[in-house]
Order: sequence, then C-alpha cells, then structure tokens
Amino acid sequence: MYSPLRTLILLIIFSTCVSCSSTQKLAESIFASDDDNSEPPSPLVDIVATADLNQVWSENIGKGTDELFIKLTPVVMGEHVFIADTRGEIVALFADSGKNVWENDSDLPITGGPGADENLVLVGTSEGDVLALASESGEEAWRTKVSSEILSPPRESDGVVVVRTIDGKIFALDATTGDRLWIYDRTVPNLTLRGTSTPIIANGLVIAGFDGGRLTALELKTGKLIWEAKVAIPRGRSQLERMVDIDSQPLILDDSIYVTTFQANVSALSLDTGQVLWQRDISSHSELSADAEHLYVTDYLGNIWALDRFSGGSVWKQEKLAHRKVTGPAILGDKVIVGDLEGYLHWLDKETGDFAARVEVEEDPILTKPIVANGMLFAYSSGGKLAAYTYKNNEVTGRPNKPVVVKEEPKTKDSKKSAKNPAENEEESSFFGGFLDIFSGDDEEDE
Repeated sequence: MYSPLRTLILLIIFSTCVSCSSTQKLAESIFASDDDNSEPPSPLVDIVATADLNQVWSENIGKGTDELFIKLTPVVMGEHVFIADTRGEIVALFADSGKNVWENDSDLPITGGPGADENLVLVGTSEGDVLALASESGEEAWRTKVSSEILSPPRESDGVVVVRTIDGKIFALDATTGDRLWIYDRTVPNLTLRGTSTPIIANGLVIAGFDGGRLTALELKTGKLIWEAKVAIPRGRSQLERMVDIDSQPLILDDSIYVTTFQANVSALSLDTGQVLWQRDISSHSELSADAEHLYVTDYLGNIWALDRFSGGSVWKQEKLAHRKVTGPAILGDKVIVGDLEGYLHWLDKETGDFAARVEVEEDPILTKPIVANGMLFAYSSGGKLAAYTYKNNEVTGRPNKPVVVKEEPKTKDSKKSAKNPAENEEESSFFGGFLDIFSGDDEEDE
C-alpha cells in the first residue's frame, strides 16, 4: 500500500511529465514548418489568359535563401540589377539580358539587401556587418559593424547610409567611409514577427516603421525626431494577440505615406505631419504598390485588394489565392503581379482583379515582392532563380474568375472612436491558424 504522501508525490511527478510532454507537443505544433494546423493553400483555378508573357531571361544566382525564409530582394539601378544570396555571393547583371557584370563572394551570412545607389551596393548580415561595394566593379569600398542582425536592405541618400537592425535601432553611416553619424533607438516588444520594416528616405526624412505599430520620421542628417504616429493600438490579452508590427516598407507617393500593419490596418498618413488620413481594418505584413488612383495590398490570408488611394474605399478584392503565402503586389502596365509559395507569378487585371496570366518561375517559393524597372518585371525565388518578364495583351476578351467587390467604408480620423474592434471582424477569425512561425524580440515597450 502506498502512503498518501507517496501517492501525492507520484501524482505530481506524473502530472509534471504529462505537462512537459504536452508543452513539447504544443511547441512543435506551433513552430514546426512541416506539420501545422494552418489552412491548406487554395488550389489553382483554371483561367483564360488575356495576356501573353515573355520570359526575357533567367539566371540561377548562388544558393538563394536556403529555405531560411530570408527576404532578399533584387534591386535595379540604371542598366544593372543586383542580387545576393545567404552564402555571401553578390552579383551584378545587365538588366536587359541577364549577362554577368561582376561577382563578389563575400563569404558573409547575408540576411538584408541588397540596397544600391549610383556608387554603392549595400548588404547586411546576421552578425551585424554592413558591407559596401563599388557598384561598377564589385570591389569592397568599406565595411562596418552595427548592433545586431540586419533583415532589410540598407538605404543611401545624400551621402548617408541608413541601416535598420532587429533590436530596434536605426544607424546612419557616412556613405564614403562607413563611419557612424547617429543612432535612433526604440525598445522592441517581447514578441514580434521575424522581420523589420525597411526605412525609406524622402524629402530629407527617414520614414521607418517599428514593432508596436509606430511610424516615425527622422531628419536624415541628424537623426532628430520630426514626428511620430501610432497607427495601430494593440488589442487582446495575450502577447500574441497584441502584436501590431510594421514589417513592410512604407510607400510614399506625392505627399502621402501608405503603410501596412500586421494584425491591424492599412493606413494613409501625411508625409509632412504624420497625421492619419484614413485607415482600413486589413491585416498585412506585405509591401504595397500604388498608381495614380489606387492602392494595392495583399492581406495576411493572401487576398489581394485594390483600394481607393485617397479614401481607402474598396475597388475590388481577389480571394482565389487565399493561403498561398502571396507576396506584396507589383504593378507593370495594366497588370498587378504577385508571387506565391509554389513559385508561381499571378498576373491580374489592374482595373478588375481578374486573372490575366500565370507562370511558374520554379518550384521554390517566391518570398519577396517582384520588382518593376526598365519596363520589365523581376522575380527572385528562394531557390536562387532570378527571372525577368515582359507581357502583351492578347485578343481574348473574356474575364473569368471575377473578384468579389466589397463595400466596406474606411475609417477616417473622426470616425476612429466608433470603429469596431478588428478582432471582431470576420476576416480576423482564422488568423492564428495561418501565421505562428516567425517570432523574435526583446523587452516590451511601455504603453
């Protein structure tokens, strides 16, 4: 016979073991990439192509991102396109032909970049190194160290290189020497998406988004804070529910800034003052695109939206790519183009959202928004394939797979107080099944 005390001890040990096992299973279910509870990707629908695509060229560039889900993005400057891989290879190609200009095998673990201007090609690494190469020759110009990992491309303007690190800092470096000019620092919340917003430079200002839903404008030459806007307010009880990160690059057009916030909204702000002009309850962590009238955004589920650029009102919504981990949209001519997890590029009619064409770049995912330059679209897969495309419309007049037109009204500054909690919206209901695998961070900022 077991004594009551001995029985109690055995029960505690048993429950602890069960608890440990359950915790391990819970962790595996959250962080495993091969077996999770996320929604399966929508199957590809049959389309009637209204555009004929032309692959101008394609090249395999190093090792790509090696399944690390690092979002390395090509950049075009003049007649050259620059790209890097996670093994340290940096390559310059002629944009019109894909022919090699130069290569530099830096042997660095590149995680951010490249950025480029007329003189420099810039990359950042997981160890906090910033490397600058001469854009014409690929020779090293300088290198310097910052505080932590760099996940976004360094930017240069007016002799200043701007670098964002994952610990909430922005560094300004001298573009000629790499010497440090100033630092701006913000505390990082305990739980964040793995990624950082790429700062953008305009009108002598550095516009940068931060975890916690804040957007700041800093003076380029001095780092002085000009204004700060909180575009999203955390809601919910858990840290996971309260994540409102800005992980995409803000978009500046005319005198307005457009920015997406994960688990919150799409916002338009005044470039001069940071005043919020309008907001829509659309959760996104992808880059935006815009033309004269419309703003194009991919939400966290993979739906593509066209919004009125001046009011935020809906124009169309394409829902047939849901759960395909769709990239932010690019614009080429009268087409909106996105990539997906199976290596496809989907070309949509810009006015209606109808499918116009589809092409498989390769089987590996396309993780980064395609870029448009010199009348061509450039797409880079995680397997390291870089391809350039043009298109022309054909004689087909049918418009299959029409998108759903939605009528939601945007929030203006005056209507915020009566706005419905985004967590109550239908499109938020299935969030946690689709995105629970890329978190990191430090101490949470005081509200």
